[in-house]
Amino acid sequence: MWEFSVRSLDASTIFLIAGLGELFGQRSGIINVGIEGVMLFGATLGFITAQTTGSYLLGFLIAIAIGGLLGLLHGFFSITLGGDQVVSGMGIWILGFGLTTYMGSPFTGPLGMERIPTILGLSPFFYVGIILAVLIWFILARTSLGLRIRSVGENPSVAEVSGISVAKTRYFCVISGGMLMGFAGAIYALDFNPVWSYNFLLGWGFIALALVFFSMWNPLILMAGSLLFGTLWQLSLNPQLVLPGIMSRYVWRMVPFAITLGVLLLMSTKWFRSRWGAAKPEALGQPYVKDT
Repeated sequence: MWEFSVRSLDASTIFLIAGLGELFGQRSGIINVGIEGVMLFGATLGFITAQTTGSYLLGFLIAIAIGGLLGLLHGFFSITLGGDQVVSGMGIWILGFGLTTYMGSPFTGPLGMERIPTILGLSPFFYVGIILAVLIWFILARTSLGLRIRSVGENPSVAEVSGISVAKTRYFCVISGGMLMGFAGAIYALDFNPVWSYNFLLGWGFIALALVFFSMWNPLILMAGSLLFGTLWQLSLNPQLVLPGIMSRYVWRMVPFAITLGVLLLMSTKWFRSRWGAAKPEALGQPYVKDT
C-alpha cells in the first residue's frame, strides 16, 4: 500500500508541474493545447541527453530549454502573428508526436542509469512540485507581476493603456509555462518511468490540460486535483492493490480519461459558465492586436 501511495504522489507531481505551466500561460490569456507535445519533446530529449552523457542534470536542463523554445514558438504564432491558439497548440502536439518517435526510436528501452535518490521515501520532485504550486499562487495573487499577468489575461486593451506590455507579459508566461511542461516531461522519462517507448506519455498532457480547467485557474486547487488524478492513474494500473476483484484493470485504465472528458463537458455547460465563469480569464484564447 505504501508503494501504491508513493507512485500516486509521483504521478500527481507530473500532472501538477505540467498543469502549472499551462495555468501560468492561461492566466495571461494564452492557451496551449499542445502541452502533450511539449512534454514529449522534454521527455525524449531529456532521456536522450541523460543516456548519452550520463548526466541527469543535463537531461533536465535540455528538457527545460526545449520546453521554453516551444513556448516561444507558440508565442510567436499566437502573440506576434495573432493566429489561432488552438491550431498552433495542436500543431505542436502533432509535431511532438511524430518527431519524438523518429528521434527516440534508436534509444528505445531502459535508461540504464542509477535511479534518482528519494527524500523520505518520495521523489525529490514531489517537494519541488509543492514549492512551485505555492510560488506560482503567491506570484499571481500577491505580487505586482501577478497583477500584470492577470490584467493581461482579463482585459489586454486596458492593461496596455495602463502601461503594461501585453506582448512581453504573454511571452514571459508562455515561455515560462513551456519550461515547466518540458520539465514535467523529463520527470516522467528520467524518474517516474525511465524507459523510452513510442508515445509513452499516453495522454498525460491532455489530463494536465483538463486539470487546469478543473482547478478554476487556481494553483492550490490544481495541486489537489493533481493528487486526485495521480491516485486514479495509479489505481488504473494496479486496481488489485486497493479494490481487488472489482472490474477489469482495462476498465480502470479508462477511468482517468473518462473523468477528464466529464470535466471538459461540465466546463462547457451553460450552468457552469454562469456560475463559475468569472474564474476564467476573459481574454483566454483571444488574440490581441495593439491599437495604432
